[in-house]
Amino acid sequence: MAATPLGSGIVPGFEYHQLGNRGAVTEAAGFNPDADAQRLREAMKGTGTNEATIIEILAHRTIAQRQRIKQAFKQTIGKELADELSSELSGNFRCVVLGLLMLAPVYDAYELRNAIKGAGTEEACLVDILASRSNAEIRAISAIYKQEYGKDLEDDVCGDTSGMFQRVLVSLLTAGRDEGDTMDEAQAVQDAKEIYEAGEARWGTDEVKFLTVLCVRNRNHLLRVFQEYQKISGRDIEESIKREMSGCLESVFLAIVKCMRNKPAFFAERLYKSMKGLGTTDSVLIRIMVARAEIDMLDIKAEFLKMYGKTLYSFIKGDTSGDYRKILLELCGGE
Repeated sequence: MAATPLGSGIVPGFEYHQLGNRGAVTEAAGFNPDADAQRLREAMKGTGTNEATIIEILAHRTIAQRQRIKQAFKQTIGKELADELSSELSGNFRCVVLGLLMLAPVYDAYELRNAIKGAGTEEACLVDILASRSNAEIRAISAIYKQEYGKDLEDDVCGDTSGMFQRVLVSLLTAGRDEGDTMDEAQAVQDAKEIYEAGEARWGTDEVKFLTVLCVRNRNHLLRVFQEYQKISGRDIEESIKREMSGCLESVFLAIVKCMRNKPAFFAERLYKSMKGLGTTDSVLIRIMVARAEIDMLDIKAEFLKMYGKTLYSFIKGDTSGDYRKILLELCGGE
């Protein structure tokens, strides 16, 4: 486990308020950071740790509120809350708790750093984060990455990836996607035609054409491109990507398309795949539950139920155990 990025905890230009209004985690009423800090201290004093108190407090406060608890803890006790919790807890439960203490872009930067450093790269993490975050989020992540790790995120990504997959990630890292909502009909038809001619209609695939359209155009425009593509080729663009590409490149293009179509459904599918079958991919489960808890967890749960006929809650319950299970279920927010 890498050291937790503590930094000053202050991110320039970062707004300290609830991240979304579709989260399962919402602002606690009658919030008192000093009282929470004291209760957390009591929970860790002496032998043994009172995990129930830690869950009760941290899973029911927004990220902004947790920053104030961290501040109060440091002021009144003279120690970093993250350090104290880190030494008291272990395993997956500890990973969740430490993730909850970080600002959203700090957590994303931390996850990317862990995915890149060491032997092998967790490409799934690069894809999950970079294909789903807004321009502003990606800019904040890059700035924090530099501040916390003294390295350039793009350089690190390039040092660990190659080929067209690397080029797609570099494009996403420029945070230059058009985020307007204008849709140019003629251009959409042209884009669909060019992607078709770059893939299904020829021997071999010209992946740059896919990159140019999928990494640059705005969401409204792309939804129109996908419709048009279906008309020209008789196939969903996802199907063509699967036929034309493989490995990480296939994953990142599919992630971009799915996030454009329906972001909560993209996360619901990632959660499902992290738990179905033998074993659990805890890194994916933790990352999504922590990162989306106060943004769109309600929508992710609804999509999960629609797609798989079972609740996300029941899946997590059947696939995890102990305090790790308890805290994830709180972040999930009931059935």
